[in-house]
Amino acid sequence: MLSQDITLTAADGYPLAATLHTPDQAVLDRASNRPQYIVIGCATAVPRGFYKRFCEHAASLGLHAIVADYRGIGDSKQGDLKGFKMDYADWSVLDLGAVVQYAHERGEVYLVGHSLGGHAIGQLPEPSWIKAAYFCGSGAGWAGWMPLAERIKVWFLWNVLGPIATTILGYQPMSKFGIGEDIPLGVYRDWKRWCSFPRYFFDDPAADAKAIAAKFDRVRMPIAAAVSTDDLWAPPKSRDAFFSGFRNARVERIDLSPAQLGTKKIGHMGYYRKEVGATLWPQIMSWLGQNGLRSLQAK
Repeated sequence: MLSQDITLTAADGYPLAATLHTPDQAVLDRASNRPQYIVIGCATAVPRGFYKRFCEHAASLGLHAIVADYRGIGDSKQGDLKGFKMDYADWSVLDLGAVVQYAHERGEVYLVGHSLGGHAIGQLPEPSWIKAAYFCGSGAGWAGWMPLAERIKVWFLWNVLGPIATTILGYQPMSKFGIGEDIPLGVYRDWKRWCSFPRYFFDDPAADAKAIAAKFDRVRMPIAAAVSTDDLWAPPKSRDAFFSGFRNARVERIDLSPAQLGTKKIGHMGYYRKEVGATLWPQIMSWLGQNGLRSLQAK
């Protein structure tokens, strides 16, 4: 397979660093005879390199796989984050939207998302371009759904460390807390606000959140929403609360466990790690295969 770094351009002109994984033997869609693309919807503060092995797995099955760094993250970061102005929704509408458009112009699109990827799908300019979606670790983000110890940690992050750090630095230094890369102030602001509601932005009465929630009525493709029982940030109750906002989509809720996947731990980040992927990734591809995807795995 060929892995190639490319640059995409978001609708507002912002350049995005992306990697396209091209299969040696592309399997074409049965109906359209076009190539098939797996678009990765990255989690908050997670650079695209984290998903490299999953993309390689997809390419080994005859699928194109593409993943991009959101603006301000990884190779899409331009200069200092202090003073960098953006809204959290920009990652979904503009950045992931650009990746989906790139894939749609070249083939049939399937979305595989991690955490934020599930939050993003309804915000995409054209969610109808996606034939089916599989999400891992997407939940409401509300601390009340988390175990008590994690709830206390998250409260401290939002209400003590976060406000102090952002006031001093002008951005949220997530890397200092061991939680991915640093994020722009606008992302931190919106994320914190939405995580204060049991159903995330679906419960937020603000006008901008209501507008986002209304867009999810356009989401009609088959969806799998998988979470692990040891995912402290997105346990099953959190997943169920968030996906209750998908009023027109058929959402299959899948509960995973470390024992099922032959590992000691999955957590919030393990879905895309190699040791978990050995068992989980074929399951993801099998589910997508039941919902239109054609791959070498099914042959």
